[in-house]
Amino acid sequence: MIAITRLYSDKNGDTHFEDKIIETFDSGTIGYLSDPINVNKIIFREVVPNYDFEFHNTPQRQYLILLDGIIEIETSLGDIRRFSGGDVLLLEDIKGKGHKSRNIAQIKRKSIFITLP
Repeated sequence: MIAITRLYSDKNGDTHFEDKIIETFDSGTIGYLSDPINVNKIIFREVVPNYDFEFHNTPQRQYLILLDGIIEIETSLGDIRRFSGGDVLLLEDIKGKGHKSRNIAQIKRKSIFITLP
């Protein structure tokens, strides 16, 4: 199983974190695989070391896979979590009050967006 964090907006527009699990299944010598997930595009991203983005919404449902660095994400309710290389987030706060994000490790951070239908 693979742990991910979902970021979503409720009916009042407030943003929340939710811990989720993607189940994996024994696939023999190649390891454990999840069920396939249909996706649209993959986008590679680099941000500057002093990246600090005020409240915003994700432009579309998408996975964010952090390759390195440390980011801090704050919800509209003030909940704060830190994520680092190898962490996976499911961003679904397309509407509502949004979230803040900023680099903690002052490096040029790399990540991947995988957009969903």
